[in-house]
Amino acid sequence: MRRKAKQKRVVARSIELIPVAGLPEIQPGDDLAALVHQTCRSNRKPLRSGDILVLAQKIVSKAEGALVDLRTVVPSDKALALAAKRTALRPELAGTANDPRFLEVVLQQSRRIVRDEHVLIVETHHGFVCANAGVDHSNVLGQDMVTVLPRDPDGAAASLTRDLRKLTGVSIAVIISDTFGRPWRLGLTNVAIGAAGLPVLLDLRGKRDRIRKPLQATVLAVADELAAAAGIVMGKADGIPAVIVRGYRFQASKQQAAAILRRAQEDLFR
Repeated sequence: MRRKAKQKRVVARSIELIPVAGLPEIQPGDDLAALVHQTCRSNRKPLRSGDILVLAQKIVSKAEGALVDLRTVVPSDKALALAAKRTALRPELAGTANDPRFLEVVLQQSRRIVRDEHVLIVETHHGFVCANAGVDHSNVLGQDMVTVLPRDPDGAAASLTRDLRKLTGVSIAVIISDTFGRPWRLGLTNVAIGAAGLPVLLDLRGKRDRIRKPLQATVLAVADELAAAAGIVMGKADGIPAVIVRGYRFQASKQQAAAILRRAQEDLFR
């Protein structure tokens, strides 16, 4: 009689998404690491070794003072022309999106315009290709106030990991996330624009799948996947700008989120 093949025992891996509820409205100059640490302790959910803290870009920008009062902005001729063009194309966006002062801030944050028809897509000085260079007026107090992206998201993530280790005595990783649209697909999702302490890419090329076929092109953007998972808990109006991802196993790494950006010579659509 033929023996039955012994089946491998599959151990499912699970992660936990823990909202950091109760953070105050962040002000320029605030010690973000201390506020997160205090809030986690108040919630009786202190950070543990191996946790990944995902922070919304908005609170990092606020703490850095990366805010612009549109009343202080003088639009350039380029911004005025862009506003006129966009208003003609999409008159329903006559508010902030077509405000020449807002567009001037977008231009200042950009190294080039990718598309300027229905949606203003630019490449930021960081290398991100996104709508409006990440300039945003949502969840910012004041009708004329907008935030811009952190000056150095990877540097900010690294600084937060160091500060939180001093405060907690444990090693964690940090992801700074922002909401981006995606080519060819509807809807928005959170992606990692800054990271420290974990591999942002998981390169499986050269390894084998479950049926022993070699993997030739599989590189997983794990930092983006973790940012997107945390984004489900954050919401847009829930006041949860920080989420702890617990249970994801990883080796400490010095990789930065900048490693996820596709190089110009590999971009078929540039």
